[in-house]
Amino acid sequence: MAENTKIEWAHHTFNPWIGCMKVGPGCDHCYAETLATARLGVKWGAGAPRRRTAASTWKQPRRWNARAAKLGIRYRVFCSSLADVFDNEVDPAWRQDLFELIRTTPHLDWLLLSKRIGNVVGMIQRDGAIAGNGRWYVPDNVWLGATIVNQAEADRDIPKLLATKAQLGVRRVFLSMEPLLGPVDLTDIGLASSVHLNALTGGGFDELGERGRGPALDWIIVGGESGPGARPMHPDWARSLRDQCAAAGVPFLFKQWGEWADEREERGAHLGRTEGAILYANGWSFSPPGHQHGEMRRYGKKAAGRLLDGVQHDGMPA
Repeated sequence: MAENTKIEWAHHTFNPWIGCMKVGPGCDHCYAETLATARLGVKWGAGAPRRRTAASTWKQPRRWNARAAKLGIRYRVFCSSLADVFDNEVDPAWRQDLFELIRTTPHLDWLLLSKRIGNVVGMIQRDGAIAGNGRWYVPDNVWLGATIVNQAEADRDIPKLLATKAQLGVRRVFLSMEPLLGPVDLTDIGLASSVHLNALTGGGFDELGERGRGPALDWIIVGGESGPGARPMHPDWARSLRDQCAAAGVPFLFKQWGEWADEREERGAHLGRTEGAILYANGWSFSPPGHQHGEMRRYGKKAAGRLLDGVQHDGMPA
């Protein structure tokens, strides 16, 4: 795997193994599956063997750690782009090796992004946690993220992510909302009871008002879908999340429009022929109440860019 990465929010990408299976709508057009099966010869899906990467790949993080220590900086490492650390199909011994690597590279911040956030506590306690003071916890250089693409996933997985943060003492928790497939209100996450959660502040509330505060999200990444079959992301979905984060003081990073962008955004005169689509704010088409009608056009990822209302958002936790 390449040392450096084109991912806007990381310095390096590390894949300890390759292979996964689709678990939700965000996986429908999985770039990792296409790359792994077509170029790397790795089978994909339930029951397919995961392939551990070469010993030379496992040595790379130690080089990055040494370089970061020498320069007096920290590198962010995305793990994994071609797998899920908390996949049930993975050999637990591999995960133990990964967490040993994480513990011995303290100058790297490891960004573990998962679509299986409900597996984290059990797997970390078994394979990767440190015991001490009567509790289990993860190394300080672990940042834990959940992929969220719509409100249903937000309501299901964000409470699990925040509970994991509290239970295991995770330093930072974040969301990768890519591909964003619908509007999401992070200030009103439905819980099993009548209490709702503002995930950006940690505040719980019901019809009588606030009911205390708990752990909160530390970082939000938003992006549209790219690649063949990409689905458009409504601009107002991204704008709403930007504004929610601004109100709560939570860092917001707009990663990309993806293949599609609002035709009213200035893209330059070199785009040539484009494909158009209509999209409403509720996911059906594009003409939300109170807004001027417009179209989403398929410009391609590079031409569509990553400016939201003319601004590049690169928010990052301090």
